[in-house]
Amino acid sequence: MNILFVHQNMPGQYRELVQWLAAQKQHRIYFITQRAKPPEMVGVGTAVYKAHYRPGKDSYGLSKVWEEAVGAGFGAATAAKKLEVDHGFKPDIVIGHVGWGELTFFKQVWREVPIIGFFEYYYNMDGGLVGYDPDEPISAHAPFLMQARNSVPLANIEVVDQGHCPTYWQRDRFPASFHDRMYVCHDGIRTDKLRPRPDVSLRLGRLDKPLTRNDEVLTYVSRNLERTRGFHKFMRALPRIMQERPNARVLIVGGNEVSYGPKSKNGMGLRAEMEAELADQIDWNRLHFLGRVPYNDYQKLVQLSRCHVYLTMPFVLSWSLLESMAMGATIVASDVGPVQEAITHGETGLLVDFFDTDALAEQVIEVLATPEKFAHLGKAARAHVVREYDFLTKCLPEHIAQINALVPAEKRIKMG
Repeated sequence: MNILFVHQNMPGQYRELVQWLAAQKQHRIYFITQRAKPPEMVGVGTAVYKAHYRPGKDSYGLSKVWEEAVGAGFGAATAAKKLEVDHGFKPDIVIGHVGWGELTFFKQVWREVPIIGFFEYYYNMDGGLVGYDPDEPISAHAPFLMQARNSVPLANIEVVDQGHCPTYWQRDRFPASFHDRMYVCHDGIRTDKLRPRPDVSLRLGRLDKPLTRNDEVLTYVSRNLERTRGFHKFMRALPRIMQERPNARVLIVGGNEVSYGPKSKNGMGLRAEMEAELADQIDWNRLHFLGRVPYNDYQKLVQLSRCHVYLTMPFVLSWSLLESMAMGATIVASDVGPVQEAITHGETGLLVDFFDTDALAEQVIEVLATPEKFAHLGKAARAHVVREYDFLTKCLPEHIAQINALVPAEKRIKMG
């Protein structure tokens, strides 16, 4: 089968699916992306597109997202047509993310080719990210801006032949009229590779000896250290945690940019803002900012963690939460809708109010002090992820079934 993937940040949510398909050595696969230097993937060809419009700072706010989307859409569609002309590649199916408008014009290139579109998030004024934190008041224009932002999925639900959403919470953010046109299935977690590791150790530069499971390690992981992922709440809980647990060592993974929400008020990032706020309240010798780390080191951090904290406002669920569950971590997480779908309090993890830093500190302290009391949570978390989110046994079969439903019988992908 000829399969075309489309995602501005290759491979995005398709990392495992693309690799599995390529490993079968039965398909011709191309990936259209906006990344100037896309990652090399064995058995996968790439085509880089450039958006045909970049709004300036004076662009009209309500139309800016749509103008960016159609610019990306036209660029991606042009790259798709060029694949056919230059390489004789016409897909049997197109699989891509709708969020940036890249799929908008694909039916103008190949009207008969089926499309599966990834619908990640629909912006509403309640129940989600916007307006959740009272410390970040929204403007009177926010409802108009959110509706304008939703113009992209609203247009693309008529473009795709099948929609896809990774969680039920994310699906339910979309209008009810979308639901019957979407299937719900996570991208998938490689639980065969992500496992607990009792003998794990990791050396940090300023320490005399490697950290192991015998050390009292508290971890926090996010792509970027930002408010949407509760970094400020985590930091404000640390003075009490570190005071009551004098041997605890805190490892923080994350960049200093902003993926979601407003930028830091000081222009230097939320980390600098929190360092200034908590200057003399924290033992900085026991706090390690590691930036972005190699994936193998990230695994070791979680595997040796005595308590792993995952905080988020109501927003898309991070892969890191499910990966940490697969590795058997004892997790303290924020009690919000998307997390509740993955974690049951007291059974597979511990949930606390996103805004209650005292409750967060108390729960973390209890886990650090009496890890044996919570040892069952990591085992149950892993079992849950294996059952509901495992890539090979749960998610892959569903994704393949959805693909096969849209292509002729002779083109269908065979499993096993």
